Amino acid sequence: MSDDWDSVTVIRKRAQNPTVVKSQSAINAALRSGAQIITEKKAGGTYDAAKMGKVENEGEDFKVAKVNLSVSKAIQQGRQAKNMTQKDLATKINEKQTIVNEYESGKAVNPNQQILGKMERALGVKLRGANIGSPLGAPGGK
Repeated sequence: MSDDWDSVTVIRKRAQNPTVVKSQSAINAALRSGAQIITEKKAGGTYDAAKMGKVENEGEDFKVAKVNLSVSKAIQQGRQAKNMTQKDLATKINEKQTIVNEYESGKAVNPNQQILGKMERALGVKLRGANIGSPLGAPGGK
């Protein structure tokens, strides 16, 4: 059996039912029984660092959307104005405290608009669109 990581040994007793083996004892048993043994190279087992670097450099610049600093400050100020802890706010909007912490610290990746909406209603502060940090209007009024 080859000690090469890029090769596969296939034992065929019948044409339609090949078996892949990984041990030398299985290969020896197949040889004794007269089975056909084929060793094939695996496809795509190499890593070309130069080619991958080129692909990496040609690719687009992907930037992950995070919570804006003004939004995180507005959440923190609104929460403190209502004398709430992060845990209190999380309980009120039915989310985990870590979620509130991520939004407040600006670390939340791809901010969820539903969570921002819940926070807006709980804090009474606008967190989306223009005038971030201003008080919300009366419910139903625009």
